[in-house]
Amino acid sequence: MVKGMTGADRRKRILALMREAGQPLSGVTLGKETGVSRQVVVQDIALLRTEGYPIISTTRGYYLDQPKQAVRLVKVYHTNEQMEDELSTIVNLGGSVLDVVINHRRYGKLTAPLQIKCQRDIRRLVQDMQSGKSSPLMNVTSGYHFHHIAAEKEEILDEISDELDRKGYMVEWFP
Repeated sequence: MVKGMTGADRRKRILALMREAGQPLSGVTLGKETGVSRQVVVQDIALLRTEGYPIISTTRGYYLDQPKQAVRLVKVYHTNEQMEDELSTIVNLGGSVLDVVINHRRYGKLTAPLQIKCQRDIRRLVQDMQSGKSSPLMNVTSGYHFHHIAAEKEEILDEISDELDRKGYMVEWFP
């Protein structure tokens, strides 16, 4: 295992490698890149599939079956009551919310996949939060969090960022 790489970090790295590759990547190749055996890669691929990632297996290896998208990390702040508006702003302008990330002072970077692509996804998430099944990860950091957002083009991400900023959700990055 690569020093300091958790299972979640390794799976993120596998996804990044598949996104960057122009061809399928073998389990052996992914294992060498992440410092684990091919069998661990097979298990990671299974976990990623359960999270909703469209990973295809071929005789030549694995590839991510999704169109190339522009992805941007944005830092935002809002209340629980504003969560639906924030997510709707992104989706209504043609984006999708891949995950939520927080920087916890004790535990470091924590990431949870969201894969929000439509209003139905937003309604489900909001209902889960309102029912008490769960609470937003952003609550751990007083409303401050990050999202990886994706869209077909950078211009769409620019429009989303501008609208989030106009609504007061965007937060300045500090070094």
